[in-house]
Amino acid sequence: MSVGPDSVVPSVTAVAPVTSLAGVEGELLAVRISVEPRLLEQLLDTLAQLEFPISPQIYHHAALHYEYADGGERREPTTTVEFPAYADWLPVVRQVLEQAGLPTAAFTARGMLEELTAECEVHPGPPGASYRSVTWYPRSSEPLHRLA
Repeated sequence: MSVGPDSVVPSVTAVAPVTSLAGVEGELLAVRISVEPRLLEQLLDTLAQLEFPISPQIYHHAALHYEYADGGERREPTTTVEFPAYADWLPVVRQVLEQAGLPTAAFTARGMLEELTAECEVHPGPPGASYRSVTWYPRSSEPLHRLA
């Protein structure tokens, strides 16, 4: 009986890191759309019109934390719908959001592996925005009125 490495099976000492999950329709992404709570039903109805499956995760008590160049901060409650989608689907998702009159500024997507390993999601403010960055939290741990 041998307890050493099997000479027939090569040992694996290094594995190349996987940087994305991809299919024929592009990289698998985590899509996140945040809206005012009153717009949730409209958002879900809009996503239901897409020709590909949407399996949404809904965060009813999420928060967006804005940081401004002058050091000011603001946290506001939001409702967020999150779902997996392939990169090739994103233009269609953005188009149906625009056609429904829903805000596309709160539409983000990032690689699924990055999403699964990240602690939080921070985005720089878009050109012309009054804020420097926005951080999304799935559940606000502090009362929202304390930072507003």
